[in-house]
Amino acid sequence: MNYAEEIIKLKKEKNAVILAHYYQIPEIQDIADYVGDSLGLSKQAASTDADMIVFAGVHFMAETAKIINPSKTVVLPDLDAGCSLADSCPASGLQKLKSSNPNHVVVSYINCSAEVKAMSDIICTSSNAVKVVESIPKNKEIIFAPDKNLGRYVSEKTGRKLLIWDGECEVHVEFSNEKIEQIQIAHPESKLIAHPESQQQILDQSDFIGSTSALLKFVQEDNAQEYIVATEVGILHKMKQLAPDKKFIPAPIYANNTCACSECPYMKLNTLEKIYNCMKNEQPQINVEESTRQAAAKSLDRMLSLA
Repeated sequence: MNYAEEIIKLKKEKNAVILAHYYQIPEIQDIADYVGDSLGLSKQAASTDADMIVFAGVHFMAETAKIINPSKTVVLPDLDAGCSLADSCPASGLQKLKSSNPNHVVVSYINCSAEVKAMSDIICTSSNAVKVVESIPKNKEIIFAPDKNLGRYVSEKTGRKLLIWDGECEVHVEFSNEKIEQIQIAHPESKLIAHPESQQQILDQSDFIGSTSALLKFVQEDNAQEYIVATEVGILHKMKQLAPDKKFIPAPIYANNTCACSECPYMKLNTLEKIYNCMKNEQPQINVEESTRQAAAKSLDRMLSLA
């Protein structure tokens, strides 16, 4: 079966839209109606007139789409496509932190569960985290969850003291300083660019730090010809499309694996076959308990209003 062709047919039959994250495999990115980072995907989910949203990403992303579009069918190709960062911040733990700090404004990174979104005052993405924190009055104290590396980066950028949850993304904490330095020696004209979820020692030696969309914009506008890219390797597909004359080297990680790069095992669970099956059967569907959805929608709406 030619799954790409069948998926296109199903999109028309079911008035479906396929939203894909930059970390998806190239074949999925190429058949998607929109490929983006978390902020861009949230905006697309909020504006679509499709009856079915097929989310080629991970669970919290599909949940976000359902929170914004309660009347639409939202399907995720593989329910096991979770997120280590979201898992690092259970709602019960954040509730305890909130109870101990009742006067703090809670800013939660979008990489979290619907329950965590529901107990947050405002959501942010790596694209707008600085802007979100700066929008909060300076006399207000802030809890930032769940990514400690992004939280530290935002604190430095804004000059705000944040009470930061101790969570991290397994994809962005595996980069090896030593191996990156070896590449830099072999490619002295290259620039190291990194996602702010990366650890401090990687950010300290980076030439540019930004969200996935910011990294894409940078490599198009910058005058260098080679880049070492410290984020999930799926982004290289779009970088090569947008800047075909430049060279992109995935930042190596400590472990020895097949590509020596950082791959999100959850993002890579999605395949064209799974997308076809979930569209055809309209399963597995994502649903969010209504009171949770309403509370989470408020925190997401506050973020989207800033955009």
